[in-house]
Amino acid sequence: MATSTFSLCFLYLSFIFVSVHSSSPYLLSPSTFSHNYNKMLTSFKIFIYTPTQPINYSSSSASIFYNFLLNSKFLTREPEEAHLFFVPFAPETSTRSIARLVRELRTKYPYWNRTLGADHFFISPEGIDFSSDRNALELKKNSVQISVFPTISGNFIPHKDISLPPVTPSSLPLSHAPVNRASTTSGDFIPHKDISLTPANAKSSLALSHAPVKTAPTILGYLKWDGKTELDLVNELKLDSEFIVESEPSDHIVRRVDTSKFCLFFYHNAADVAAYMTEAMASGCVPVMIVDRPVQDFPLTDVLRWSEMALLIGNSRGAQGLKAVLGGVTEDRYERMRELCVAAAHHMVWNAEPQPFDAFHMVIYQLWMRRHTIRYTRREDF
Repeated sequence: MATSTFSLCFLYLSFIFVSVHSSSPYLLSPSTFSHNYNKMLTSFKIFIYTPTQPINYSSSSASIFYNFLLNSKFLTREPEEAHLFFVPFAPETSTRSIARLVRELRTKYPYWNRTLGADHFFISPEGIDFSSDRNALELKKNSVQISVFPTISGNFIPHKDISLPPVTPSSLPLSHAPVNRASTTSGDFIPHKDISLTPANAKSSLALSHAPVKTAPTILGYLKWDGKTELDLVNELKLDSEFIVESEPSDHIVRRVDTSKFCLFFYHNAADVAAYMTEAMASGCVPVMIVDRPVQDFPLTDVLRWSEMALLIGNSRGAQGLKAVLGGVTEDRYERMRELCVAAAHHMVWNAEPQPFDAFHMVIYQLWMRRHTIRYTRREDF
């Protein structure tokens, strides 16, 4: 009875929140989102194949999503009811073993051959590469891959694959951060079904509904640097008083983020992107990705208007080129970007328990939107 009451309350809150999100400017398609999110909550079913071995992910976001999925209401024990099928395997599984797993699935069950894996999905934190083996290749080309952000170049197929929002470390207690952050001091939050994940384990803070009152920025750009890469650009930025570059752990990160207009990230530096991007957005510091190619694996890329919330600037521009682009952003545009970042940040939050519209539900929503994939013609030559 208690579980049923909780489920009804959860659905009621979700329906209320959907009416608010139906006009949210940071969403790519607010009206479509409203309709489909409600339908997802009441209809979506996922069947999980039995894992052949215990699975542990070193990636925090992958661990959280996997554990939440195992305990979610979206699961079904009846494969004929399922919209999608989850193929579980450990992140260290070799390509040969993955190919063997797919071969066993197509032999033991009828579901893979119906679509050649197009209604299946899997988790691979770093993404999987292409293979000459037909079974592994079908998984790569047809099935939905869920990986961490940013994903290794070449291991992500846009419009098919999904990247997980990063987990933020609790060492950044921003006053404007979303409610119920799920994190640990080390950033290695790996929940398990035997661990109680209650709101008491998470930090309590203000929910995001409006952009926080931000003091007048005194810094144009703040860069959290790994201390090793892109030395030429970093050295140029260090010489400019409008930029602050920090590479060592600092107690001033919160203040730096709060007093900066833009927070800079080297796209290839996964650790810093994962640690600070959501926190930057939540505090109203507009994220800037320093990258020399298009970024196609942004988290929730099918849902959020990243083109209106973040800037992509090539490393080849140098410090002066970077400064020129940032300085060329009008105040009106900057304020809109800041407000959209703050409003969208709560979709990037991993809660101690899944909440409406949080990171877990938004990843599930992206899976739901992929349920109508192309049904491939069955092939008999395997």
